[in-house]
Amino acid sequence: MNKLFQIVFAVTLIFTAPHIAAAGENKSILVTGASTGIGRNLAETLAENGYHVYAGARKDKDLAVLDAIDNVTAVRLDVTKQDQIDAAVDMIRNTGTGLYGLVNNAGVGGRGQVVETPIENQTFVYAVNVEGVYRTTKAFAPLVIESKGRIVTTGSIAGTISAIPGFSAYSGSKHWIEAYTDSLATEMEPHGVVVSVVEPGNYKSNIRRSRVSRQIAQAKAADSDVTEELKKEYESETARELSYKEPDEVSEAFMHALFDDKPLRRYMVVPNAQEQEMTIRTKVNELVQLNQWGPYSYNRDQLVELLDDALSGDSASE
Repeated sequence: MNKLFQIVFAVTLIFTAPHIAAAGENKSILVTGASTGIGRNLAETLAENGYHVYAGARKDKDLAVLDAIDNVTAVRLDVTKQDQIDAAVDMIRNTGTGLYGLVNNAGVGGRGQVVETPIENQTFVYAVNVEGVYRTTKAFAPLVIESKGRIVTTGSIAGTISAIPGFSAYSGSKHWIEAYTDSLATEMEPHGVVVSVVEPGNYKSNIRRSRVSRQIAQAKAADSDVTEELKKEYESETARELSYKEPDEVSEAFMHALFDDKPLRRYMVVPNAQEQEMTIRTKVNELVQLNQWGPYSYNRDQLVELLDDALSGDSASE
């Protein structure tokens, strides 16, 4: 009777929680930038569904909190520091768990007019959002290849829409993620590794507050006064972020990218119809702009035919 109960219970788990790792799989996933926002939500989602999570964070207090979560092993990991990346690789390899999935989530925001923003501010955004992703992927790819696993990166709709004035550095870094994803996917295909990008819209996170916090810290470090304008910006960004939805839908997209039998190349996840329309309309406008010049432009019927071909084919996952 007890054995029958165990069988029924196991079958129930399979059908009620499709993302729970099957017995014996014990898949391990590394999530960078797991202390807050999307990374924290995903780390908790993975852990709750039975996966083992290596949760990357930089600060002692965040590492302690993450380590206290069941199925989570906190890892000190600043993606701009090669020694920490190498140490994390060694640690995971020595544990013998293997690494099925790498989630490149660590990222920072950036804001400022091109002609006014210090070069070091722009460089910092690229050091984390671009070079950090490149460093981390390069270091952990051998482990993922051994598992024939998945690599998923947090992009943004900012990486597909036209850059908003003042956000060229951040948007540019996320545009790079688009190119990186496609190139890496082709490189990893012979190894049996699938590569995807998840492109969230506006969800609750700390990325905006962190950006303003860095500006405040820079002012204090330079013995400058923290302006009222900067204080008000922090307050407004805090209120804005707290008004957004929790990133549960974003985590669901990551779960699909990591474990579904038919993962997609791109996942756009937005909290409302307005952000969906804005993003898709931008891509359509860019298509029209690309088609305006030169002797080989397509007419309307030809463009519609191309769209029909894409909708009927496998381009969504290629």
